[in-house]
Amino acid sequence: MLKFLNKSYPFNDDLRHNAKIILFISLGVLAFLLIFQPIDIVVFTTKEIIYLVLGLAISTFLVLSVNLIVLPSLFPKIFYNNIWSIKREIIWNLWILLTISSCDLLFYTQLFDVIEISFSDIGKIILLGFLPVAVLIIINQERLLRSHLKSAQQLNKKLLESIQQKEKLIHFESDYKKDKLSISPNSLLVIKSADNYIEVYYKSEGVVKKQMIRSSLKKALETVNELDYILRCHRTFIVNTNHIKEIEGNSQGYKLYFEMLHFPVLVSQKYIKSFKETI
Repeated sequence: MLKFLNKSYPFNDDLRHNAKIILFISLGVLAFLLIFQPIDIVVFTTKEIIYLVLGLAISTFLVLSVNLIVLPSLFPKIFYNNIWSIKREIIWNLWILLTISSCDLLFYTQLFDVIEISFSDIGKIILLGFLPVAVLIIINQERLLRSHLKSAQQLNKKLLESIQQKEKLIHFESDYKKDKLSISPNSLLVIKSADNYIEVYYKSEGVVKKQMIRSSLKKALETVNELDYILRCHRTFIVNTNHIKEIEGNSQGYKLYFEMLHFPVLVSQKYIKSFKETI
């Protein structure tokens, strides 16, 4: 039970959103009092009824404003999202119920100069205080539901894009048709410039293969330009940063080592910044 109560729970710290909620609930309380008349107002004069209904609505508005806007602004560390939990949320809602009910009760007794108040009236005022809290809980749950649904949609979209990106083949075109190569982006290790050719090193069936293609490194870079983890690091090299095994520093820049490649890949001073940002 304690484990459940200590679970993290997002605190609603959106002050603009809370201001709208306060206005909405206060008007709702006003409408509820006028339509359902939970407190017996038959014995009251018209003036007293107006004072009572407006007073309880204003009382609710002020208490909610203090609890949902003023206190979180004055004591942000107490309401910090990272430490908020289900237990704190329950206590917080009980506190709001207590403050609304107490304020309503105080207003009721002062307005009608009541010395003794029946348990029935106390119960009705507590239930009246429970109404805003219940609406707050419903609104918060609906907010969380929308937030999680939106987040899930965004994650699904990113997941789909990631899968599509992995499944999508990259095509290295050659000046000679017979030299062209199509591979998955994830299998690419290194592209090395070799005069009028490029050497493409890639993994296939657990081994590293190399294919010579008559093309330039510039054309090869245009082919992989959309893939942010594949970048140029030297005038003669393009690398897939996902396959780097080890990075070694020297006075010239870096040396990159890849599993099953017999040579290091150089990172020159010109590309160090973009390389570090990608890594």
